[in-house]
Amino acid sequence: MKKVIPHITIENCKEVIEFYRDVFKGEIKNAKLADGIEMFKGHEGKYIHAELHIGDCALYFNDVFGDPPVKGNYIQLSLDLESEEEINRIYSALSEGGQVTMELQKTFWGALYAKVKDRHGIEWELNYYEQ
Repeated sequence: MKKVIPHITIENCKEVIEFYRDVFKGEIKNAKLADGIEMFKGHEGKYIHAELHIGDCALYFNDVFGDPPVKGNYIQLSLDLESEEEINRIYSALSEGGQVTMELQKTFWGALYAKVKDRHGIEWELNYYEQ
C-alpha cells in the first residue's frame, strides 16, 4: 500500500476546500469538475475530485452527488494501492460481511476503483492506477 488518504464528501465543496486551503496554507491540485461528464449531467460546477495538499499530506474532497451525507459521515478512507492483486485482496476482505457501494471496476481516470463499507461501518475507497 502506498498511502491512506482521508476523503471528505461535503456540500459546497469549492467553498469548503478554499477555506481549508487558506487556513492551512495549502495548495489545491487535481481539481476535476463534473462539467462535460455524462454520468454527472445536472451537477455542472461541482467537484468530483479535488486534492488539498498541505506539506507532505493530502486530503481528498468531492461534492455531494445524491443524498446528503449524515453529519459525521463525511469522511471515508481512500487507499492508494500498489497492484491489481492487492486491490482484489483488500476488496474481497472488506466486502466480506460488509456492503459494496460501488463494484470494483475500471474507471475513466485510468484506475481500478471500488467503494466498500466494511462490517464495522467504515467506508473505504480502493484505488489502483493501472500501469
